[in-house]
Amino acid sequence: MQACAPQPERPEPDRLVLRPVSFHDLPGWEADDLSAALQALQRSCASLEERADDEPLDIAPLGGRVGDWRAVCADAAGLKGAAQARAFFEARFAPYEALNGAEAEGLFTGYFEPELRGATRAGGRYGVPLYARPDDLVTVDLGLFRSALVGERVAGRVTDGALEPYATRAEIDGGALTEEGLELVWVDDPVDAFFLHIQGSGRIAFEDGTSRRLAYAATNGHNYFAIGRRLVDLGALSREDVTMPAIRDWLAANPERASEVMHENASYVFFRWLEEEQAADGPVGAQGVALTAGRSLAVDRRFVPMTVPIWLESAAPDPDPAREDRPLRRLMVAQDSGGAIRGPVRGDVFWGTGAEAGAVAGRMKHQGRYWLLLPRGLDVSAHLD
Repeated sequence: MQACAPQPERPEPDRLVLRPVSFHDLPGWEADDLSAALQALQRSCASLEERADDEPLDIAPLGGRVGDWRAVCADAAGLKGAAQARAFFEARFAPYEALNGAEAEGLFTGYFEPELRGATRAGGRYGVPLYARPDDLVTVDLGLFRSALVGERVAGRVTDGALEPYATRAEIDGGALTEEGLELVWVDDPVDAFFLHIQGSGRIAFEDGTSRRLAYAATNGHNYFAIGRRLVDLGALSREDVTMPAIRDWLAANPERASEVMHENASYVFFRWLEEEQAADGPVGAQGVALTAGRSLAVDRRFVPMTVPIWLESAAPDPDPAREDRPLRRLMVAQDSGGAIRGPVRGDVFWGTGAEAGAVAGRMKHQGRYWLLLPRGLDVSAHLD
């Protein structure tokens, strides 16, 4: 009988578990120059200055309230150099190993700030628009309505009093927004534009030698889908070979199918120009602060709050593809997020701007572990194993 048939096992739901450790337990802790991570943390602290003490630090309840970070941030202000940084982190923070249930390892990837060629008007080689956020796009924080949905968001447009899904990538590429006047800039390559959506920010180089930075403004609300999975299903790539360069190579070699495959990812990103003063410091992440190459980490904000320092142990590709991967053991700061970053032990390392950063980021797909550094005295009892 059907009712007696064995049911497939359901995967355990994602659950952040913390185990207290000492700094001596962090692999490679003594060898890292922590000064760059300190500078990244100082930027995160600056973003808290105008916020109320009783405001939650972020979506994840783990971080406590902004007021729980005031003393830590005050102590960090003005510190410089490796020695001061080490003394500060060891005195003010307690390290915890992070697990997803019983699993200590997760996937760590990389991203970078791409540079695209662009023009302010369509014409000639420039035929691919990058759009500003539409006025009718509505984003809803579901956690405001159901406590079980904290950290979950949907987006769409309101029609006849009801929220409905927004246009998909295929629909937008097909002209759904062409009459809205939302074009920020026109670029010359649809594949470059697609990967800019994945990276979330980038720099546009104009023919007169000037450049401007674009930052993430919003998404259309559709779930992110990694097109590498579709290429595996098609037999075009093996699971082990799915990297950004490999995907790019396939799209370039199969232009007649490139749009079809890219449209599998219905998620679409809208952008905004960064003001000149803000853009000078670098690309801006989800926390609204400039990212630090090799020290900013994108995380799943449902579990790990922005501002939290994170000790990462993983591996990274060498810029030279002919060389072996390098161990990656360093202190980072949670300052960004992304649609593909899901789970309590999952991260995306920001590698910087340009071709060398892209060569590392595009090939990074490694297992790893991390440890969260939380202010001493912060209540983490709900997450202890």
